[in-house]
Amino acid sequence: MFGIVDLSTGKIDTKVKLDRVKYFGEGITFLNGKVFQLTYKTKVGFIYDATSFKKIGEFTFPSEEGWGMTTDGKYLIMSDGTFKLTYIDPNNFQVIKSISVTENGYVKENLNELEYIKGYIYSNIYTKNIIVKIDPTTGKVIGQIDLTPLTDECKNINPGSLEMNGIAYDSIKDKIFVTGKLWPKIYEIKIND
Repeated sequence: MFGIVDLSTGKIDTKVKLDRVKYFGEGITFLNGKVFQLTYKTKVGFIYDATSFKKIGEFTFPSEEGWGMTTDGKYLIMSDGTFKLTYIDPNNFQVIKSISVTENGYVKENLNELEYIKGYIYSNIYTKNIIVKIDPTTGKVIGQIDLTPLTDECKNINPGSLEMNGIAYDSIKDKIFVTGKLWPKIYEIKIND
């Protein structure tokens, strides 16, 4: 399921519902008038018209799992829960390249939700409350944001809240939003360049 959230009320206008018996929906991104969506373990992705949200196609991807997805405006970029980011051609779904994400010479595991912001890839690290800033040309982590205070605030409101797990970028208004699993709020954050 995915949809549009009214930030003033928190209500979700659901646009797409997946068959939950077959699929667990994961990362989505908009590119060239289409919405691309990954599923977790079925190696199937879906394509929707970005205006009507009508399903217009399916694709397969090479990773065992689909986690997060973003775009650099040319390619789809996906994570699979490892240290690898895979670039996929949105026209034929062929792998263009993969990059290994490293920090201080060590691979950075558990890359999850992705967002491409001003030439860099941002990824939350699954089960952590951290977002890393990745240089897409080298794969190196060049910055980090600790969102533990937001996680703690959410747990005070809803004790069932879990880790940070969502990043969204509004390129028109230049705003970054984050949320987490069972979080009662969506937060707008500012990132220092």
